[in-house]
Amino acid sequence: MVFQIVLGLGAFVVAGLIIAVAGIKWGEDDNPWGEWGPQGVRPSFIMLAVLLFVVMVYSCSSIVQINPAERGVVVKLGVVQDAVLGEGVHYVPGFVNTVEVMDVQIHAYETPAEAASRDLQDVTTTVTLNYALDPARVAYVYQNLRRDYLERIVKPAVQESVKSVTAVYDADDLIVQRPLVKAAIESNLGDRLARNGIHLEALSVTGFDFSESFNAAIEAKVTAAQSALEAENRLRQIKVEAEQTKARAEGEKNGTIQRAEGDRQAAVARAQGEAEAILLRANAQAEANQLIAASVTDPLIRWQIASTLAPGIKTVVLPAGADFILGAEVLGQ
Repeated sequence: MVFQIVLGLGAFVVAGLIIAVAGIKWGEDDNPWGEWGPQGVRPSFIMLAVLLFVVMVYSCSSIVQINPAERGVVVKLGVVQDAVLGEGVHYVPGFVNTVEVMDVQIHAYETPAEAASRDLQDVTTTVTLNYALDPARVAYVYQNLRRDYLERIVKPAVQESVKSVTAVYDADDLIVQRPLVKAAIESNLGDRLARNGIHLEALSVTGFDFSESFNAAIEAKVTAAQSALEAENRLRQIKVEAEQTKARAEGEKNGTIQRAEGDRQAAVARAQGEAEAILLRANAQAEANQLIAASVTDPLIRWQIASTLAPGIKTVVLPAGADFILGAEVLGQ
């Protein structure tokens, strides 16, 4: 690019020098036109000035500046050239060449697209598209679309992509599977635009609008679902309460059984204890009786009686024919 600019300026300077030398030489020779004007300016100098002006205009028209976010398409004698001029200053020989500047900035386009879902519901999808021309293909775009690519390519592609993707999903799925729908539209639209030298930067699906009847149906469905959920929650709560009541009843039953078993075991233990105590007392009494029986003798009995009756006994009455239990040895005492 710099070489082209230097070459153009050099050609301008060289042409000027050649014309200047030729004009000076021509002015020194006899000129059939003779002197012209009150100052005696020769026609050769007028021709020199005209030629210099023409060369200057040609050189200036051959310098082209491409601004940021722009590309230049070179058209030579009506034929679009493959070379694309980038940002900066370029030297393009004038008259036979023209440069068409194309905008490659990112532009936004928002539009609603009407379509029908798979279950034949009317859907209006609002999309926002960010797009830009492919810098390497601006020559193709200019050659086939000029600058009318928005109306001829972008708008129809958006409508067609939305319609083709929406027809694959039911109306409910468009809402619950929104990320998948957006990705499908973006892929479909990106392919359509890329074939025409346009790059899809980003796509946003900002909303789905349905018919009033479908909105009413959705609202009724949501209300029914909420009622069913409330009933299910209530049923679950009743089941929990029933299980809790059952658990308490089983706990009380188990507690009663345990208490009864404990009372029974305690009664058995008391009975066993009392039986053992009676047996021990009987054994002890039997042993005591045996000891008493072994220790009681006739002399001891007589002595006990005598000790009890004597010395205050005065009279002893006995049944007729009974023997007196005390011996003579006792009475004699």
